[in-house]
Amino acid sequence: MSAPDVQKDYDLAEPLTSNATPLTNVTLTIRVIKSFPYRNVKNLILRDYNLKEKTGCDLLEDVRKHIQNDGAFRPFRNVTYDTMKIYTHAHGSKTVNLVINFDHDDDDWVIDTKDPKGKKLAEYDIENETEISLYNFEDYEKFKANPEEKW
Repeated sequence: MSAPDVQKDYDLAEPLTSNATPLTNVTLTIRVIKSFPYRNVKNLILRDYNLKEKTGCDLLEDVRKHIQNDGAFRPFRNVTYDTMKIYTHAHGSKTVNLVINFDHDDDDWVIDTKDPKGKKLAEYDIENETEISLYNFEDYEKFKANPEEKW
């Protein structure tokens, strides 16, 4: 008699960093975007993050707390961050835009940050080493309408 199949949320047979790490212990890169035209972006690395328990609302609050408490993010504190969107999945193709991914505005790449009982982050197909953009939605809409970069 064989042991019952045990479903795991990670795969050691194909040991990519995105699927060899359990969803309860991932590393996420949060791309905190202060200004689209001036390309002011600072990365925040979250380690040992639990995608099975945390929602988009939880992630937004955790990142906001980090921005308020980390002196390196002092210049980024004057923006009202309200939107999160997947920039790229680990081992996936990257966008040509260095600041934000203009694609996928109408699907599961935009993370619900309003509902505290919403979908868990794992339900957005977020895995280890996924990059997520954090930004102000109004600023994004203005930049998308006229994507002019300034120096």
